[in-house]
Amino acid sequence: MRITPCQAALAAAITLNLLFLLCSRLSPGGSPQCRGVPGGVPRGVPGGAPGVTVILRDSRDPEQDLEGTARSFSSLPGLPVLVVSEEAPYPPVTLPAGVTVLSLRPQPQRSAPRPELAVLTRHVALVPDGARAVPGLLRHMRDVLEATADGTVRVVAAAVGDIRPSCLDLEVDVKAWTARYSHQSDHKERNGQKSDHNQQSDHNEHKSGHSDHQAVRCGALDGAPVVLLLRSRDLFSLPFPLSTPVVTSLSIQASLRGWRLLLLPDSFPLSPRPPSSPHSLWKSQTHREQQHRALMEHFGVKLEELPDGRRRWHGCARDTPRCFGTVHSQTPEYLLAGRWTPPCCLQALRVTARHVLAELDSAGVRHWLEGGSLLGAVRLGDIIPWDYDVDVGLYLQDVPKCRWLAAVVTTGQPVEDPQGFFWEKASEGEFFRVHFSRTNRLHVDLWPFFPDGRGMMTKETWLGHGQDVEFPERFLQPLGSVLFAGLVAKAPNRPREFLEFKFGPGAVERPQYPNPGLRRLEQDLGTPNEPPR
Repeated sequence: MRITPCQAALAAAITLNLLFLLCSRLSPGGSPQCRGVPGGVPRGVPGGAPGVTVILRDSRDPEQDLEGTARSFSSLPGLPVLVVSEEAPYPPVTLPAGVTVLSLRPQPQRSAPRPELAVLTRHVALVPDGARAVPGLLRHMRDVLEATADGTVRVVAAAVGDIRPSCLDLEVDVKAWTARYSHQSDHKERNGQKSDHNQQSDHNEHKSGHSDHQAVRCGALDGAPVVLLLRSRDLFSLPFPLSTPVVTSLSIQASLRGWRLLLLPDSFPLSPRPPSSPHSLWKSQTHREQQHRALMEHFGVKLEELPDGRRRWHGCARDTPRCFGTVHSQTPEYLLAGRWTPPCCLQALRVTARHVLAELDSAGVRHWLEGGSLLGAVRLGDIIPWDYDVDVGLYLQDVPKCRWLAAVVTTGQPVEDPQGFFWEKASEGEFFRVHFSRTNRLHVDLWPFFPDGRGMMTKETWLGHGQDVEFPERFLQPLGSVLFAGLVAKAPNRPREFLEFKFGPGAVERPQYPNPGLRRLEQDLGTPNEPPR
């Protein structure tokens, strides 16, 4: 039978594919020639080969023990060790033979970094600096991960050293730029995993002082060092697989995907170190803090609420610009990204509003909450979560009573008060602004109104907003009060009726963004009727 050229080509292609498959199966850690990848960068076998790759994340901490950690884990047979660094480790480190260094920083003369191509195994272990290897423990962690019946458990953790990490719950609220940590009851998440862990009870060579603990499911872990093991495909499905600090980075990304961490009772030894000098300790602590702040900025986390009730801020402050730029079309840029006002900005607005309202009160200026600020007060007792300023109305004839407003009118120049708040006349028209500071321009707008002689309140400047209209003076005779931003603020005497006069019926019950033509609230809520928090 004659073989046609097409049949010959097909047979050759099938043969080459079979040879490639055989080569890859026989040589999971094979040579670059077998893998056929230029420059010796390995290409992962589909699904990965059995085994665990150890990743050591070089953080450039001046006190790190990268060399010792690499030597310990590379001494175990058949365990690939990969040092991942932004650039070549410095000061220079002498690494054991067979340990690979991978730089993550792109360089124009090289191909884009692809760390996932450097991992051939199905599992990967992220090992912290100073850990020491225990024969069989990584394999044990892998077996526990594969045996667990809980599909949400994607990461197995083991402590490093004598301090067992605390198991925490973590909620990451992307819309609110906030990560909320809380203590987790041991009984709440205590295994369900116990039977899975006991399947491996014959693994006795690495038992530690932690053996009286059970495995526990966690949303996050505190700052104690841990080894984290997970499937390679899960790690490299993350947008930031190797960001540092590793545990914080992985915990936040895992929380957003509904993943859990399983903390085992087992532990790795921690290398003893000679006492550090006070200067070295300060440098290491400063380095860790800078690394943490950089990660929060990268992830868009402006506030961490810690288990002990403390708050850790990462956003704007009095001496920095606010977190967003000029607002166009009544829609700040964060709304278009599906987020609400950063919590640091809301806090600055509250502080500024309380200061301004106290100054107006003490000066005897008749004033009231206006517009969206009154809407937030009636609806929530606070600033609307996506608002970017505070609006206050006042009687024009009372402006001279406030010394700061009087100074602005008299001099025509801005005035900074002793508390650092910055008072000025707005450039857009006949009204005033009080900024959080000269640098941070989060502000309260002060709108001078006056009676028009027909029972209506009017003003000189109109910005064209739908609710920017004249209203009956009867709403101000007498003034009422509402809760707002942590204080009792002056308000129109029938605030709901006042709001419906300005915004239309149902304004309180049906929240909406200021410019629904650009973005609607329903786009950012789970259901159209879900109320904002």
